[in-house]
Amino acid sequence: MPRVTFIGKDGTAQDIEAPAGLSLLEIAHQNDIDIEGACEGSLACSTCHVIIDPAWYARLKTPTEDEEDMLDLAFGLTKTSRLGCQIILSDELDGLTVRLPDEVHNMMG
Repeated sequence: MPRVTFIGKDGTAQDIEAPAGLSLLEIAHQNDIDIEGACEGSLACSTCHVIIDPAWYARLKTPTEDEEDMLDLAFGLTKTSRLGCQIILSDELDGLTVRLPDEVHNMMG
């Protein structure tokens, strides 16, 4: 199974082995990682904003226009920001590292 490393707001890294086919949001929720995901992965908010390690960013599929629109609402947006609900873990992404932003902005709440 592929592995993903989540780096929390405090800098603590948590390595998780998860089945391919799950989104980073799903993996985070199953492993008590502090990602909100207010819209439950329906691409209607930016609360699952994660920052992809630059070494991995180019390996990801290009974000859709809808994802880019939602990312525009994310707090602390970076050049390697993505929505966790849109990143699907695969064998090719084994070793992916993502960092949680310092804050999220929930416009749904």
